[in-house]
Amino acid sequence: MSAVRTGVTVRVPAKVNVQLAVGAARADGFHDLANVFLAVGLYDEVTATPADELRITCSGPDAAQVPLDATNLAARAALALAERYGIEPAVHLHIAKDIPVAGGMAGGSADGAAALVACDALWGTGASRDELLAICAELGSDVPFSLVGGAALGTGRGEKLTPIEVGGTFHWVFAVADGGLSTPAVYGEFDRLTAGTEVPEPTASPALLAALRSGDSGALAGALSNDLQPAALSLRPSLADTLAAGTEAGALAALVSGSGPTTAFLVADEPAARKVADALLASGTCRNARVAPAPARGAHVVTA
Repeated sequence: MSAVRTGVTVRVPAKVNVQLAVGAARADGFHDLANVFLAVGLYDEVTATPADELRITCSGPDAAQVPLDATNLAARAALALAERYGIEPAVHLHIAKDIPVAGGMAGGSADGAAALVACDALWGTGASRDELLAICAELGSDVPFSLVGGAALGTGRGEKLTPIEVGGTFHWVFAVADGGLSTPAVYGEFDRLTAGTEVPEPTASPALLAALRSGDSGALAGALSNDLQPAALSLRPSLADTLAAGTEAGALAALVSGSGPTTAFLVADEPAARKVADALLASGTCRNARVAPAPARGAHVVTA
């Protein structure tokens, strides 16, 4: 092990699912997925410093909604790494939130990945990338992508990643809704809505992968899809008004981000993003509207 550091800050991006194809429920309750992740430039930062015991604090928008106990994925990441290397998990993890909480943008998963990278650096464990990814997969389906960033196809329950080449910058607007949506509840509604029907095996869209590779926003707009969107709209019908407001303002395409309730709008360029964000705020259909480019780098140390 290398010398112990006094503090490490890791920055980690949010994600949008540009395709979320969902299979039928498996025996273990999970669903097979073809989940095309794209990391976007909205970030949380997790700072790890030595402490007498494991402690979690949080600041930023909606920080009051973030659990500060062992259910937090950042805490679970620290405990998992400490157990693997026989280290006492005596660390203070401070989460500076800027990714919407319970918004379908993997904020909790991002914090887990960031805490893992921060503790690895703080404790000098020297864990390999594969070891860190294995721990991420144990923590949750979206956590490995938060570590990797960029763009990737997630299969299995989303944790088995294949990197995807991206040929340009895509511009997004994210409308933040009031309150959250429970991911298990959205999957439960998906199961209810698809009961008695043949749910096809999830596969990645060749047209979508080609659009990412070429950096063609128009082509990507025509290929976006989210099998969980009907379930999210069933549980939160007001999201339809948000989707309509962004589309009317000139977005190339609109969809619910992951399990929601954040809605995502693909736009042509930065000026269009500002126009759509302003229109969404003026519409009164969302609490906030955020502009972000993609792809973005995965979890990485910014100060140590």
